[in-house]
Amino acid sequence: MVQNTADTVSAPQRRTARAVHYNINYIVQGAEYGTDGAIVLLHDIPAGAFAWEGVLPQLAGLKRAVYAIDMLGYGQSEHPWPADTSVWGEADVLSFLIQQLNLTNIVLVGHGVGGGVAQILATRLIHERVAALGLLDTICYLHAFAPDWPLPNMTKRQEFDAPKNTELEAMIHDLREALPAATQHAQDFASILDQYLQPWDSELGKEMLLQHIRLLLPKYVNSVSSDLKALGKPTLIVWGEQDQQNPITYAHRLHHEMAGSQLVTIPDAGHLVLFDAPNAVADALVKFVQGL
Repeated sequence: MVQNTADTVSAPQRRTARAVHYNINYIVQGAEYGTDGAIVLLHDIPAGAFAWEGVLPQLAGLKRAVYAIDMLGYGQSEHPWPADTSVWGEADVLSFLIQQLNLTNIVLVGHGVGGGVAQILATRLIHERVAALGLLDTICYLHAFAPDWPLPNMTKRQEFDAPKNTELEAMIHDLREALPAATQHAQDFASILDQYLQPWDSELGKEMLLQHIRLLLPKYVNSVSSDLKALGKPTLIVWGEQDQQNPITYAHRLHHEMAGSQLVTIPDAGHLVLFDAPNAVADALVKFVQGL
């Protein structure tokens, strides 16, 4: 067996913990570095912790534990239906998880919807445990979802009867058509598209995804985005310059309102910046953490 040294980081491992009354699954890398100063990564809809796999190797050099979490109703975490999987519901569950894992002085990073969850955690629920915040192409202010992400006709999908009126096969077809539009490298994205589709390709999966969509409520996000200017903690904002789902104008607004924040924009990257430019994202995160 290979022994860990100062230069050897343990390989990413899948683990499960109990939060509230749900099983939450996560990837942990470098657990040997302890729980203080850990980096916590939150994914976007309709992804999971797997979306961070292209970033994890570069973060190993920081010699910090890194946790990429499947949020409630995503990936290998429990898929409760019905349940509160709004950004507030997700943040509530994760606040218990982070306390249970005894993570302190964390660098909290969220992409898309995960960014909305991170904002709630950092400003409201676990403010004292967060040392720094990273927001990647995040939902913010009154922009809780794009009209065509992750499905076309999103307003229609938010209707209460949408699951009853949606055939599973039709929904998967729509996902297959809509998701590549969020990347600048659609042809390459085809090779991992099924990884995004698989969790939703069942009747329960359909109900879960449409529940997530139904609970993307602008007022839930706006109530915390407006508080970020008073956060008072180092913040990194990373944005794909070609993001058509969460336009870069939101990056500039966040940067303007958060005094002292850092803004990194990535050319030739769309909303799925973790796929389009994992090395650029990792490089921005590494420089940010090293500067703390």
